[in-house]
This record gives sequence, structure tokens and C-alpha cells, in this order.
Amino acid sequence: MRARHGMISNSEVNFVVVEPENRELRALIDRLDDELKARYPHETIYVVDFSDPKVREMTFVVAYAGDKPVGCGGLRPLDPDSSVMELKRFYVDPDTRKQGIANRMLLDLEQKARAAGCREIRLETGIKQPEAIALYEKHGYRPIDLFGPYIGDPDSLCYGKSLS
Repeated sequence: MRARHGMISNSEVNFVVVEPENRELRALIDRLDDELKARYPHETIYVVDFSDPKVREMTFVVAYAGDKPVGCGGLRPLDPDSSVMELKRFYVDPDTRKQGIANRMLLDLEQKARAAGCREIRLETGIKQPEAIALYEKHGYRPIDLFGPYIGDPDSLCYGKSLS
């Protein structure tokens, strides 16, 4: 049941694995990109290149509250055996934040990573996203050195978590 004032009960949220072409996934990622462009210079936004065939190696999840898409996240293998993955494009619609959706979606993605043989998740977030930093730290992610394309970016913070 839907609670008063637009609140969503946790039992109403489902996490569905979708293909990269999924319209609702793409719309959520577009909204995330718009939010990031309002906080950072455009050249420091690390998008997913959906034209790259390697995008098929990623696992994407859309969070649905009933039939409404309210969040998304992805996992990208960083090594050939998927023992290290990167959390990408993690987003919850502003109208449904502070309702536990991000917590549950992060746990769902961690479970999917473990099932794929992942032993460590890494992620990049920005210095102007205190709410994201707080979420990741609450779930046991710890600061790590900048990696890959984030090396040298003064707006980037990287975190990692062992799943073993």
C-alpha cells in the first residue's frame, strides 16, 4: 500500500535486471547526468558509452515502485574474471529519496556481484555529493586511491569494499 505524502513502502520496490537499451534505464541515467551537470563541469561526468560493445558485459538494475521506475544502478567488470567490479550510474529519483530505496538497491547489486564471483566493488563519486558519500560509507565502503579514468580528477573520490 502507498503511504501518505507519496511515501513508498519497501515491499512495493522491486529491482529488475534490464538490458542496456531499456528506455526507463536510459531515462533515469539522463536524469542523473542532468543532476551531475548542475554540480560539476561537464567534462568530469563519467558516462556509460552505450555504443561500446563492452556495455553488454555490464549488469543494469532498475528499481520500480509499483510500475514507476525510481532508480537505477550498474555493475561493470574491471577484470576479465569479474572478481573486481565497478558500481556505475547509481541513482534514485529525488522524489523518492530518503525511503530506503538506495540502501536496498545497493545491497541488491552487491548480491548480484557476489553471485557473479566478484570479491571487491569499487566506485567513483564526487566531492559535491555528500549524500552519496554517506550512503557508501554507511555500507562499509572505504576511501581508496583514484583508479582508471578518475586518476588526477580533483572532483573525484573513489571507494572500495571487499565482498569476501
